[in-house]
Amino acid sequence: MDLIEILDKYQVALLGGLKVTFYLCLIIWSAGIFLGGLLGVLGAAYSKVLGRALESVSYLVRAIPVLVLLFWFHYPFQYLLDITIHPFITAALTISLVNIFLTSDLVRGVLLQFPESFVESAKVCGLSPTQSLFHIKLPIVLRQLIPPLMALNTQMLQITIFASLIAVEELFRVAQRINSIEYRPVEVYTGMAFFFLLICLPVNALATWLQSRFNRVYSASRS
Repeated sequence: MDLIEILDKYQVALLGGLKVTFYLCLIIWSAGIFLGGLLGVLGAAYSKVLGRALESVSYLVRAIPVLVLLFWFHYPFQYLLDITIHPFITAALTISLVNIFLTSDLVRGVLLQFPESFVESAKVCGLSPTQSLFHIKLPIVLRQLIPPLMALNTQMLQITIFASLIAVEELFRVAQRINSIEYRPVEVYTGMAFFFLLICLPVNALATWLQSRFNRVYSASRS
């Protein structure tokens, strides 16, 4: 049985796993962009207190593997509280927390590195604070922020495969079950590799291109 035959035979199961992966990503990405972005803005505005606290938490999050956090929230945490949480909720909340703090660290860093001389130049040119925000600061910040944010959320997509280890029926777990039935690891996992390649490679390439393009424009504007 080749890859095409496997895809045709198990298309319902694979689409179900893809749906769960999509829902996971939707929650994780939304939490990171909105809550992480908000924390990043607040951390930049109150850098001495909140900013340092967020920086410390981000260091801890980076230091602990996501898989360890996922298992800790799925087993010891629920045992200590004597509760049972659905694995999907556990995975979504855990990976979302990671994405929130990594995104906040990213946003805070970009905002703190913004050259205030640009704002002063806008004032000299007669722009109001609102015009300065929307025509100068926001475009520059977004151009700096979007490429690494795209790369980060692509990484979050890849991390969702860890949810399979706590019994979340996402795409990778479905592929494992198919392989246990068909015993075709080359075809099954090659298909998984192509799936992530088709999604992640273009996004990472676009993020790299945008980053290099921004660096050239930003360097030219400062010279």
